[in-house]
Amino acid sequence: MIYHIAFESDWEKAKEEGEYRLSTKGRTLEEQGFIHGGTAGHVAPIANMIYGSDEGLVVLVIEEARLSSPLRYDDVPGWDQPFPHIYGPLNPDAVVSVLALTRGADGKYEFTAPGE
Repeated sequence: MIYHIAFESDWEKAKEEGEYRLSTKGRTLEEQGFIHGGTAGHVAPIANMIYGSDEGLVVLVIEEARLSSPLRYDDVPGWDQPFPHIYGPLNPDAVVSVLALTRGADGKYEFTAPGE
């Protein structure tokens, strides 16, 4: 499984339209060239770095085998692990679960993948 942080309203709109085309906060697939994804260990650090002051976030749980667009793991400067990137629109049927992104007592986003 891979994960993508989204605003819940954007995800709801994507389901109605039949595809999700946002890369990350403030950037579309067309602007970035891919949709940012992450492993379970990437979710909380990225949420706090990029979306720290935002609310209304969810984590899309994506089954790689269901993707209709190509997936590549790319090295990202400053990170030990490569990040999964989706090179095209995200088909909603590849999303097997949608989880609320919650904050801990310290106000920072926390994430533990189901089953971990």
